[in-house]
Amino acid sequence: MAASARFRLPPLPTIREIIKLFRLQAAKQLSQNFLLDLRLTDKIVRKAGDLTGAHVYEVGPGPGGITRSILNANIAELLVVEKDTRFIPGLQMLCDAAPGKLRIVHGDVLTFKIEKAFPESVKRLWEDDPPKVHIIGNLPFSVSTPLIIKWLENIALKNGPFAYGRSQMTLTFQKEVAEVDVGVVHFTPLIQPKIQQPFKMVEKVVKNAFQFRRKYCYRGLGMLFPEAQRLESTGRLLQLADIDPTLRPTQLSVLHFKSLCDIYRMMCDEDPQLFAYNFREELRQKKRKTVEKEEEEEEESYRC
Repeated sequence: MAASARFRLPPLPTIREIIKLFRLQAAKQLSQNFLLDLRLTDKIVRKAGDLTGAHVYEVGPGPGGITRSILNANIAELLVVEKDTRFIPGLQMLCDAAPGKLRIVHGDVLTFKIEKAFPESVKRLWEDDPPKVHIIGNLPFSVSTPLIIKWLENIALKNGPFAYGRSQMTLTFQKEVAEVDVGVVHFTPLIQPKIQQPFKMVEKVVKNAFQFRRKYCYRGLGMLFPEAQRLESTGRLLQLADIDPTLRPTQLSVLHFKSLCDIYRMMCDEDPQLFAYNFREELRQKKRKTVEKEEEEEEESYRC
């Protein structure tokens, strides 16, 4: 039996022509940048590996440059999620040119539920090879950090795009302004995480470590503890984790963070209220008490 013909998009207006036709402009406040060169978008999509028969989830397709390259990669289907209404007509043009291949969702990738978007048959056990599900996206700075954190939590909980197994991600990160200096990163989730602690705990330790990213790491890590015990507890954390307190956050390795998370977990087990501690909330309460005291003193002075 003859192999099915490889799908190719018919001749279409270029991305530049689409931008001009629909009067599109990159929103600099959202750190948007358009990828106009199809040779570049083809190269990005090739970084994802063999997409033959794959179910692809593209985030933030914009005017559709990477979308075209994905559609030409012999995929089974492509689901795109785009928040910006301006790009929908151009994407619809691609949808009409690729019947049955492209689904468009006008929505927010941070809230979109993808668990039921693809067939059950593509699911794989976590210990198996990755499923034929790929995430591809050109991420503006405005959304990249919250989205990556969301996906890392999805990996930890094996939900979202990772309900199908160890779905692979190929993501581009762009510099701001008009520079099209693109970094392409390909991720495959590990079967076992390098830090085997709850995601929220790992996130809290890492966030606090980078609180003062240019200062010594003990400054940010100290914010894990209430002020009254901060000095003593921070010293204990770093001593037990065997970490030099004068390292900068960017000098800490994955193994350093593993030690920090393991020791912090032990300290939280010793003091069940510790994990709920939030240094910003302590500052707010302190400030509120100061204001209340000043108001009381002012009222007392009026009485005198």
